[in-house]
Amino acid sequence: MSVTARWLELADIKDELAARDWFPGTSGNLAIRVEDDPLTFLVTASGRDKRKRTPDDFVLVDAFGRLIGEQTGKPSAETLLHVEVFNRTEATCSLHVHTIDNNVISELYAARGEVVFTGQEIIKALDYWEEDAIVRVPIIDNHADIPTLAAAFAPHVRSSAGAVLIRNHGITVWGETPAATKRYLEAYEFLFSYTLKLRALGVHS
Repeated sequence: MSVTARWLELADIKDELAARDWFPGTSGNLAIRVEDDPLTFLVTASGRDKRKRTPDDFVLVDAFGRLIGEQTGKPSAETLLHVEVFNRTEATCSLHVHTIDNNVISELYAARGEVVFTGQEIIKALDYWEEDAIVRVPIIDNHADIPTLAAAFAPHVRSSAGAVLIRNHGITVWGETPAATKRYLEAYEFLFSYTLKLRALGVHS
């Protein structure tokens, strides 16, 4: 697929997630694979207001997250997370958002090192179809040094679909296709919101 086609695909996802207010304070970043050999991908340019669409929203980078050629803007600070996803798997899209729900969940369950979900219908959106399916989302510490953060993140990137919570930071979700990745992200955010509402009612898990 061409760079232009991939750009438009990622921009459409950005617009939809921005409409949900999932990019507060210019936070979050998105990436989409363009080519495999050599690996190139588009990633959010640093500091952009994701509620707006401009020609400079994304930059093209190589397998190390470095800019390719002369471009306006620089890659998002967390590009190295997407580097790990695209180098370790065949995923085509990787989404990173900071929401109140995923931040609170990451803090509540940080001591466990993961948050576990079972028994909710929305789990099927994550392609878990067994009636007693269990979904585990690992939680890693938030490191200000991005290479250190990427090193903590990398061991959890084992397949072409997955998710990792960064404590008091956000979630990174990746998938086989852009549409699947967006669906996974929506399902995880549903589960986070559901769990927090249960806890507010005094039902703990």
